[in-house]
Amino acid sequence: MGIDQDFKGRARRLVAQMTLAEKTAQLKHDAPAIKRLGIPAYNWWNECLHGVARSGAATVFPQPIGMAASFDEALLHDVAEAVSDEARAKYNEYKTMGETLIYQGLTFWSPNINIFRDPRWGRGHETFGEDPYLTGVMGTAFIKGLQGEGVHRKLDATIKHYAVHSGPELERHSFDARVNEQDLYETYLWAFKYCIDHADPSAVMGAYNRVNGEPCCGSKRLLGDILYGEFGFDGYVVSDCGAVCDMNRHHQVTQNEAESAALALNNGCQLNCGDAYLWLTAAVASGLVSEETVTKAVEKLFTARFRLGMFDDCEYDRIPYSVVECEQHTKLNRKMARDSIVLLKNNGILPLKGERSIAVIGPNSDDKSVLLGNYYGTPSRYTTFLKGIKDQANAEVFYARGCHICEEKAKPWEEQPFNEAILAARRSDVVVLIMGLNPSMEGEEGDAYNGDAGGDRIDIELPVSQKKLFEAVMGCGKPVIFVNVSGSCVNLSRQNESCDAVLQCFYPGAEGGNALADILFGNVSPSARLPVTFYKTLKDMPDFKDYSMENRTYRYYHGQPVYPFGHGLTYADIQEKWIDSRTVKIENRGGTDTFYSVLRFEPGAGRMVKTLTGFQKLFIRSGETLTVSFPEEAV
Repeated sequence: MGIDQDFKGRARRLVAQMTLAEKTAQLKHDAPAIKRLGIPAYNWWNECLHGVARSGAATVFPQPIGMAASFDEALLHDVAEAVSDEARAKYNEYKTMGETLIYQGLTFWSPNINIFRDPRWGRGHETFGEDPYLTGVMGTAFIKGLQGEGVHRKLDATIKHYAVHSGPELERHSFDARVNEQDLYETYLWAFKYCIDHADPSAVMGAYNRVNGEPCCGSKRLLGDILYGEFGFDGYVVSDCGAVCDMNRHHQVTQNEAESAALALNNGCQLNCGDAYLWLTAAVASGLVSEETVTKAVEKLFTARFRLGMFDDCEYDRIPYSVVECEQHTKLNRKMARDSIVLLKNNGILPLKGERSIAVIGPNSDDKSVLLGNYYGTPSRYTTFLKGIKDQANAEVFYARGCHICEEKAKPWEEQPFNEAILAARRSDVVVLIMGLNPSMEGEEGDAYNGDAGGDRIDIELPVSQKKLFEAVMGCGKPVIFVNVSGSCVNLSRQNESCDAVLQCFYPGAEGGNALADILFGNVSPSARLPVTFYKTLKDMPDFKDYSMENRTYRYYHGQPVYPFGHGLTYADIQEKWIDSRTVKIENRGGTDTFYSVLRFEPGAGRMVKTLTGFQKLFIRSGETLTVSFPEEAV
């Protein structure tokens, strides 16, 4: 194409023509046009956590915690490529209107690579789980799939939230996360460094909170010393939305917005989501920040825009809008959804076969919201669990909601679904009981209904309304397959003891109902594994606000969970025989062909019990034996 690939040089020459006021305006996420220089307005804010979000029709893939359960980095890379195709297709159409508004650009604030250190954190389902290595590898695959390998960047990926960020949501604008050096590097920063080393992400988003006294978006230690210094990061940093204003309004480490803006920019936060950088011109006049620092920051941002091909004939300009929710992406979505469902227990009842009647009971059976998670697009086609089962069942299907997701008693004039559930159970040969949480019960500050906790969870128990329904259904004496739908750990002790089968279905995307039915009726063998520990209790864990990793996650936990990290069954009889620390023979002794994830753990040192150092997803046929080798340095 004859494209000038000196993106930094082009940015430097363009920025040299700007006035100070023009430059400071370009450091806000909603950057205005500079018509005299031919620069259109551009809004940097866009989201693609598990598909293009908040921008109309899109393929909605499983929530990241579910995609992590696949333990399949190649599949995740394919998903990210599909997402980037849809994102480019939308941008190509939006820019014909002259400018791009919020959720229409090429700079995406995903993925979330924070460590899901505690199941109470409401946003944990946005992450790839509790393990730094799994998070780093899956994050790398996602970033590479988004950014592409062309002359230009296909999209800009932004790893967030840097750093030491996982609740409490209610206090995130003022909270100071105190963390020791070992936990800082061993847990909280590990995936950030891994992704920077292996995927070259375009951007990093700073978190709201402080870390050891310094606000993340203005931290000399986190940004200057570690991110740019030790990690060698060469991209740009964007603040979480409103985080710079938090420095004076809530953290109270500065006196006003001008001081906050200067603190953030001086320490390497080039892009402000929010209003604080409106005061940058005043900060320059007051000597709080130099114009040279402003110039360097703007150059970084325009380097990114040039690298994205915004001012060129770009190789991605011809991706057509027809890729959005295309058949290929729908098939890929169903594949990823199937690979995100974890079989936790099976006494042989699954896969279902020969049943004349099935009762589908529970508040999550026919709920669209549990397919979508959060930060989602709008699927024009979706399949709830009930619909997926009804479409595939060669049996009569009875349905009853049974109870409200969390309220114990229905109002007198409302539907009274409890008894209907008992009637459905009595009439059936087998019950599929679909319970758990929904995204209104665990989420970001302001998104979830439990405002007193800001979106975080108080405990890991099923709501009382569901516990009552569960016991009533169990009392009917029918075989029960329990499907827990949630983005995080739920105490499933009772279900593990009494149900014939237990499955964990994370928020599975638009194809979730078809995927669950594929598993239940044996169209495919389940192959997912838990990316988080499923605890019995929180009593032996530290306080939620305590950022020590002591007795948290499988790497440090000394208790006995209901289901450990990495647990997951298939319909095959798989045997592992480790020859040495790097080589294992996998034998499928029969039952069915299946995908299977081999996990390599190494003993921990000091406080650490053990740690994941490698994983490989493979397909193994019935009767087949495969040898799997891990490299000397898997980490």
